[in-house]
Amino acid sequence: MTSVGIDPHVAAIRPVRPRAAGCEECLRLGTPWVHLRLCLTCGHVGCCDSSPMRHARAHAHTVSHPIVQSMEPGENWRWCYVHENYV
Repeated sequence: MTSVGIDPHVAAIRPVRPRAAGCEECLRLGTPWVHLRLCLTCGHVGCCDSSPMRHARAHAHTVSHPIVQSMEPGENWRWCYVHENYV
């Protein structure tokens, strides 16, 4: 967090739509996931850190898209992978 408490990566947030109904990489590989995360920069759908492959985190670090939102019903939180905190 910055000294004023606002994560500078919120500037990367764009209006997006999920590109898939499940984790894009897991669907291609035939691997399971636990929960889904939506990249708020490009709409990539990846699996969470509790999933075996952690594709959302890999996507964030590989293409520098730092913020995801939970795709789980009833959850409305966002996470910054760079600062490891909620935004």
